[in-house]
Amino acid sequence: MAAEGQHQTVRAEDVAVMGITEILRHIPRIVASYRKLVRSIQREKPDVAILIDFPDVNFRLAKHLHAAGVPVIWFVSPQLWAWKRSRLRWVQQRVSKMMVIFPFEETFYRNRGVAAEFIGHPLAEAPLPTITREDYAAQHNLDPAKIWIALLPGSRWKEIRANLPTLHELAVSDLIATHSSEITFDGDRLELPTNAAAHTLYEFILPVASTIDRTRLEAYIASLDREALRYMFPENRQPTTGNLPRLTLVPDAREALFHARASVVASGTATIQAAVIGNPFVVVYRVSPLTFALAKKLVEYPEEFPHMADASGNQPIAMVNLIAQRRLVPELLQQNFTAANVAQALAPLLADTPERADQIAGLAEVRALLSPGETQATAITRLAAAVLDALCKSEPVESSSKLSDGPN
Repeated sequence: MAAEGQHQTVRAEDVAVMGITEILRHIPRIVASYRKLVRSIQREKPDVAILIDFPDVNFRLAKHLHAAGVPVIWFVSPQLWAWKRSRLRWVQQRVSKMMVIFPFEETFYRNRGVAAEFIGHPLAEAPLPTITREDYAAQHNLDPAKIWIALLPGSRWKEIRANLPTLHELAVSDLIATHSSEITFDGDRLELPTNAAAHTLYEFILPVASTIDRTRLEAYIASLDREALRYMFPENRQPTTGNLPRLTLVPDAREALFHARASVVASGTATIQAAVIGNPFVVVYRVSPLTFALAKKLVEYPEEFPHMADASGNQPIAMVNLIAQRRLVPELLQQNFTAANVAQALAPLLADTPERADQIAGLAEVRALLSPGETQATAITRLAAAVLDALCKSEPVESSSKLSDGPN
């Protein structure tokens, strides 16, 4: 955008800070940058504003833009249909048009008086990987004769620490092959697999997110290997890493999902990647008990959604299930996220079963739902068309609601 002549009043990378102490230390600079941006809005009064995701900042910017009479187009909606529904009044007052990437969001907003347009999900437009299985195997030293399983534990270190140990247990045991619920790693010991060579049937592929340091991840996996060896083998036997499966680290999640027979994916954007590629998968996730309890109280889906709560009263969290409006992919959350449960849910997806066929067909439907119409227009070109439409109007687009401004 800068190459096309964009004047950057404040650059996002200059205020992107992670960590509590880092944020506290940089608060003066962050606040100064925000005020500089607000002053530029008041001074220059742009013809139109495009806000992208980032609700905590963008809701405040939208307030100033609306006050200045600037039409506001918002791309990638905040998840108001799930929680913080009170912020909806800010959208009704401050946003001229909401450009959404999930089909149910358009209905949600229009039913509540907000001009909204579903423009498709950019991930659904990406072409499938072209690398062959043989070339992929050679590139990453994989055995093409084995069954490949992709493990996607998350893109943040907090997620890695919460999810990867259980996925590592899944890989080092013979749970997938035997479907046994008796072989568990309880923090004290891991029962010796009944078939010590069972894990050699599979190759485990672990894509490394760009937000994760690969060297640090390798060290963490090595520590998990040492823990597994310590519990798997009696003291009178010499454990070796050759007794454990190798988690092959790869740089690209889409290629891993494309070539894997099935996958285990932490809830998040990766579930959309798996869906559009058509790879059968199981969704997993674990947070602190307090966070989960609060989420259960705070998350409330709108009446447009069908009833999808499980026997424990848990609503689905995987975006794929919300798009499909049914529990298309298994979800194992919190205490249900165990290696034995993952193996039981994953095993039918590895064989040619009705469960695998049903999920593949359902994922194809989800991909179709993420691509509106049959035109060649992309999500970004549809967004650009909405911006041009706003620019062509002599008067700013009227807000869809006259509700009074809430606190900010």
